[in-house]
Amino acid sequence: MNGSVVHLQNAYILQHREFRETCLILDVLTQDFGIVSILAKGVRKKKSKTAGLLLPFSALKLSYIGKNELKILSYVELDTIAIQLTGCSLYCGFYVNELISLLLHKNDPHPTVYNIYQYCLTMLIDVKNIEQNLRFFELNLIENIGYGFQLTVDHLEADVKPFKKYYFKEQTGMVESEAGYISGHTLLALDGRENLDKQALYESKQLMRRVIDFLLQGKVLKSRRVLAKIMKQK
Repeated sequence: MNGSVVHLQNAYILQHREFRETCLILDVLTQDFGIVSILAKGVRKKKSKTAGLLLPFSALKLSYIGKNELKILSYVELDTIAIQLTGCSLYCGFYVNELISLLLHKNDPHPTVYNIYQYCLTMLIDVKNIEQNLRFFELNLIENIGYGFQLTVDHLEADVKPFKKYYFKEQTGMVESEAGYISGHTLLALDGRENLDKQALYESKQLMRRVIDFLLQGKVLKSRRVLAKIMKQK
């Protein structure tokens, strides 16, 4: 984004960090400009009215200025009531935020990803189907940033068969093998975004972990370890 002024851009805060005594640096997912870093001046002062708005999972409208990579926040308002994520859903939300932050380049527009993210937050409220919704979000995210891979055909372009086993091979795709960890049935269910049974949930988690690790190229998902502990306690 080359412009110096942006007015009332739809956005969600992905993460923030303290800067100097009274400021925050925000990494926000915007609808039209992708991830943008914004300096929020004075929001950590006791009398700041803005601080209460700058919360994760709140749909915001932001105005900011600046030609440099770090923009300056000039105005913020709530677009809708914040989605209330608690317990496991809250930790899943932090995982989703971190995953987007690591996979997307800053200032790279992805309007569809914004919509996918917004929809994911509403679905995370459904605790009973939280793992399924995470898998679908991961797939949708990967597909929409250009890293999608085939789920209905293997690396030889042969149709995936429900009762065969497969594994993911980096830069190649799905490979049929008796030693595979995911069935063709699960692959086809994932492709169709169909309901996943207990076995399919387990298999799809193994697949997506490997795919995401490959895409991250050594970057560490800090929230994954915390989320894994929470899931074990369910």
